Amino acid sequence: MDAPYAIEMVNITKRFPGIIANDNITLQLKRGEIHALLGENGAGKSTLMSVLFGLYQAEEGVIKKDGKEVKINDPNDANDLGIGMVHQHFKLVQCFTVLENIILGVETTKGGVLQMDEARKKVMDLSEKYGLQVDPDAKIEDITVGMQQRTEILKMLYRDNEILIFDEPTAVLTPQEIDELMQIMKNLRAEGKSILFITHKLNEIKAVADRVTVLRRGKYIGTVDVASTSKEEMSRMMVGRDVNMVVEKEPAKIGDTILKVENMTVASKVHANNAVKNVSFEVHEGEIVCIAGIDGNGQTELVYGLTGMEPLVDGKITLCGEDITKASIRQRSKLLSHIPEDRHKHGLVLDYPLEYNMVLQRYYQSEFTSKAGFLKRPAIRAYSERLEKEHDVRSGQGPVTIARAMSGGNQQKAIIAREIDKDHKLLVAVQPTRGLDVGAIEGVHRNLIKERDNGRAVLLISLELEEVMNVPDRILVMYEGEIVGELDPKKTTVEELGLYMAGAKRNVGVAAEGKEES
Repeated sequence: MDAPYAIEMVNITKRFPGIIANDNITLQLKRGEIHALLGENGAGKSTLMSVLFGLYQAEEGVIKKDGKEVKINDPNDANDLGIGMVHQHFKLVQCFTVLENIILGVETTKGGVLQMDEARKKVMDLSEKYGLQVDPDAKIEDITVGMQQRTEILKMLYRDNEILIFDEPTAVLTPQEIDELMQIMKNLRAEGKSILFITHKLNEIKAVADRVTVLRRGKYIGTVDVASTSKEEMSRMMVGRDVNMVVEKEPAKIGDTILKVENMTVASKVHANNAVKNVSFEVHEGEIVCIAGIDGNGQTELVYGLTGMEPLVDGKITLCGEDITKASIRQRSKLLSHIPEDRHKHGLVLDYPLEYNMVLQRYYQSEFTSKAGFLKRPAIRAYSERLEKEHDVRSGQGPVTIARAMSGGNQQKAIIAREIDKDHKLLVAVQPTRGLDVGAIEGVHRNLIKERDNGRAVLLISLELEEVMNVPDRILVMYEGEIVGELDPKKTTVEELGLYMAGAKRNVGVAAEGKEES
């Protein structure tokens, strides 16, 4: 007789207002396997895993662990059963340190006093064992998204869970960190742990998963062996059509300078050194310039400086011939659009309905507000409905859906729709395809190229090597706060790009030394 499944979810149905998120889904996880869960944005993947972790209760269906039916009312029940989860949108306390977040809920105390030394040792040992370098004393609000991801993974490993759920774990990681995480997952499998791995990235599924279950619009499509199924077949199962994986574009027609950055220096919130050091570059109309680099090399602070979220220590920013170095965020937003790195922190008001989020930066304009200062609600609703339709933003109740209730990918699509539709000269797109499925990524790339072809300037900040190599017309590489290379994507290789990103190579005319290094 076959061994029972480590986890079996049988005929799970979960409803929300206006939508059936999971419609009679069955998922079977074998002991010691990596099982991928694949589907479009809003297909119901995170909902299904939230049911397993006790965040939601299913209306129908049962969950079995090792062949026995279990009731999971909340995450404490899940933890007691050895089930841990790394969430797509991290569940971290911003004002706590990394260490405090990892041990939260399972603290060791003696006489009412926290025993932090033991906890610190265990965390640092886990960090060393799995290559998840963190600063245990750094506050969450001060660290990069990639570092927050590592904190979430360590939180799960600290609890010695045997069933591990990774919800979009690589969405915010660099290519090098992704390779490391893939290895970590293989090591965990070798130790006998069972992993459920939600992802949109077919390369990652091929790299680590044993089997994959595909969902589409809340329904179960099928479970297949990864080794014997091509990426094209998986993609077709996921979106129900063929997807063009190649970015098609005409040669750029480059015009006037739109953005000019001179000697920009931006302070770091985390350490005493400046995060951006004496950076200069230009972006012209009709071109896409990509800032590439390993996460944490100053890209975030560069964007903060450009958009007005952080003041400059030194330097000058000129946009459309206008000095905006000291301009307010609202003044800048009249000329530029910004798809932010962290959609929850800087992209959306999560407890507002979708329609209000669509007009966040434009609500005061006459199109949406009367002379008496009242919002024109019918106009806002019509505008939101148009953007939802044009950009395939899916939600349970349309414009009145609370943003928090939408899937991460559809939240991202809403921000992209809003920013692209604004009247702007420069689009600053930071990780625009983070957490999107292959069909949606295809649409975003098409939109970026359309922006370029319409004569706008596009500044793309991306950690995705495939995106860096295929979408832009020029690549600028950042390393330790400086631009160390300018590359032509048509003439460079991924290996050469990697050398610049690691600081092993610098480009003539770009590096401060003004000489080639290797």
